[in-house]
Amino acid sequence: MKKENKKEKKESASLRKKKDEALKLSIIEGAAASASSGVSASYITPFALKLAAQPIHIGIISSLASLISPLAQLKGSSLMSKYHRKSIAVKAVLIQALLWIPISILALLAWKGIATDYLLYSLIIVYTLLIALGGLAHPSWFCWMGDLVKEKERGRYFSKRGRITGLVDLIAALISVILLQTLENENYALIGFAILFFFSFIFRFVSFKLLEVQYSPHLRPKKSYKINWKEFQKNNKNFKKFAVYQMFFNLAIMIASPFFAIYMLEELKFSYITFVIVGLSSTVFYLLFMAWVGKTSDKYGNLKLLYISNIAFALNPLLWIFIKSPLMLILIPQLVSGVANAAFVIAFSNFTYDSLREEERGAGIAYVNLLVGIGSFFGAIIGGILLNYVTISFMNKFFFVFALAASMRFITIFIFLPRIKEEKRVCKAPYLMSLIIHPFRTIQHESKHFSFHAHNGKFKNLKHVA
Repeated sequence: MKKENKKEKKESASLRKKKDEALKLSIIEGAAASASSGVSASYITPFALKLAAQPIHIGIISSLASLISPLAQLKGSSLMSKYHRKSIAVKAVLIQALLWIPISILALLAWKGIATDYLLYSLIIVYTLLIALGGLAHPSWFCWMGDLVKEKERGRYFSKRGRITGLVDLIAALISVILLQTLENENYALIGFAILFFFSFIFRFVSFKLLEVQYSPHLRPKKSYKINWKEFQKNNKNFKKFAVYQMFFNLAIMIASPFFAIYMLEELKFSYITFVIVGLSSTVFYLLFMAWVGKTSDKYGNLKLLYISNIAFALNPLLWIFIKSPLMLILIPQLVSGVANAAFVIAFSNFTYDSLREEERGAGIAYVNLLVGIGSFFGAIIGGILLNYVTISFMNKFFFVFALAASMRFITIFIFLPRIKEEKRVCKAPYLMSLIIHPFRTIQHESKHFSFHAHNGKFKNLKHVA
């Protein structure tokens, strides 16, 4: 009996060591993937504009990416009942890496003036395929990571991983913009895009090689990953509310988000270097707040982070209406955006982990991202149509879109978020967090107590719990 216990402990220690090594390797893999994103993701819109794209084309690129990715995730989640999830993720990432090569070639063709009438549409098709492959890999990777990270350590681990990968993304993007701006000054911007997209291939290929050697539990596919969707929704009503909320909130997000880049480049006339510095400044704030966000998630839960994140997201477009200076854009709206993103990224993934059983997570993340994609698709289309085809005489058309987006974001917060419940036992939130999370409830609570104590000639300090 003692020998069996020793054997079990030895096997358990060996398994924990494998998982710890896999988690360390995952951070390096994430850094490589972020380097790939850093030298490419911020430049798809500027590259499309170089190919004579209009706002409606930017809306189409964003909306197709938003819809195709979650549809691919549904397929990816169903594949896990037939194929090992590591195999799915690794193969999808390899093909995704290879697709950066034809995008790089498109830049060279544009530089040479070859087939210019077809290049924009080719970009839309290839980039959509690239996004689809990322979606195909995501459920497998999400479940894979869920098995590696201890439940109580998710906030800390993913915030640490996020800080490191975000820093790499930031450095890669800054180096890229220096290269791009230098070549733009020499009228070789298209060559610059070609170089950046080729480096994106190299870094994503490194990410693929690291995923190949990363340890994954469950070497065989699990039939339990096959989900009956009616049963899934019936058994996870709170998660369904969360997913529906995400659909409407992302519709509101995407009415404006794809068009900040166009606004900076065409309305504010920012240079590439100013455009990227302003854009990446939110990443700096994101990195600064990630550690706090991770600890907050573990201690106070994810629902509170969603409130903080989404109220900040709702305020952000309004700030862009009144602020034009690059420095002030960095210090105010981009700071707000950084806080919002840090809170949202951790809250979204950890709420999903907490809400669903292991075998449901792949399907669950695909389900919520499908609804996110549907909302994002229609949001980006609405924003693109408003900017491209609707004449707005009483104000700047970008300001109208920003104000509409902010209004929609506030409306969805107050309609949907109060219906969602926290999925784990957490500590009571501090008073300040309570004020931010439930402003109306707090105001109402205060006024009732004020009236009562005023009537009795007494006033007391009141404490509230979010």
